[in-house]
Amino acid sequence: MSNITQGSLNGFISETQNQFFNLLNREMKFDKEVDSWLFMSTPWPVFSILAVYLFFVLIYGPKMMKKREPFNIKTIMMAYNFIQTVYNCYIVSAMFITPGVSDYLKNYVCHPDETENSSLLIRQFYSYSWHFFLSKVFDLLDTVFFVLRKKQSHVSFLHVYHHVNMVITTWTYLRFFKGQQAILCGALNSTVHMIMYSYYFLSALGPHMQKYLWWKKYLTRLQIFQFIIGLTFAVSLFFYDCSFPRVFAVYMIADVTLFLYLFVLFYKKTYSEKTKSG
Repeated sequence: MSNITQGSLNGFISETQNQFFNLLNREMKFDKEVDSWLFMSTPWPVFSILAVYLFFVLIYGPKMMKKREPFNIKTIMMAYNFIQTVYNCYIVSAMFITPGVSDYLKNYVCHPDETENSSLLIRQFYSYSWHFFLSKVFDLLDTVFFVLRKKQSHVSFLHVYHHVNMVITTWTYLRFFKGQQAILCGALNSTVHMIMYSYYFLSALGPHMQKYLWWKKYLTRLQIFQFIIGLTFAVSLFFYDCSFPRVFAVYMIADVTLFLYLFVLFYKKTYSEKTKSG
């Protein structure tokens, strides 16, 4: 009896694996031009960057800074925050400046038009996705600056997980799935980051700016709102049976749900405790 049960279980697991990999093979999309772009041909450069990042911010950096004074990198940070603001602004504006984007997303958000008529626009979507991925690589410098300024308490699990996860997710999406629907989530995320880096730029100007930065907690609320929108969108893509990779849709739902939970916890811990102590 136990042999029959074990055999049935093994058969079920094997069949589930076969169905999963068959689904994955059907949904993956490859493109010689896109897959040859910087960082896209192989995962090793991205994994190497993330490995160096994790080693520095979690091990080597804190040890190096233990007996040192914090680095004065105000000018570097201001330049970085300004560049990030402009870069994210470029990603968002390019989408809406490009002719036909709004009409395409309005008419084909669920079932993309992949005919020759939309080929040039789709190439533009791929280009936006690549720039979006690259912005996530640049985001890693946030943590490096925390370490160099001896603000290791800012290097939380949420912070590090968020940065690493976004690099892996955006690379995987563009390398293997290349759907156009997620462009909307990318535009929303870049808008949030444009506002966020504007805040960081103003904050880096000095203590005299703090009285103008009362809207910091609303920035966190905006990030939470972003995850709610993203989760709703991912669920809609899945349950309306849109032409979007179902494997990636399920991943997005799980991933954004976790982000939403972690950011809500962060918000409660940060601002509820401040209210109580105040």
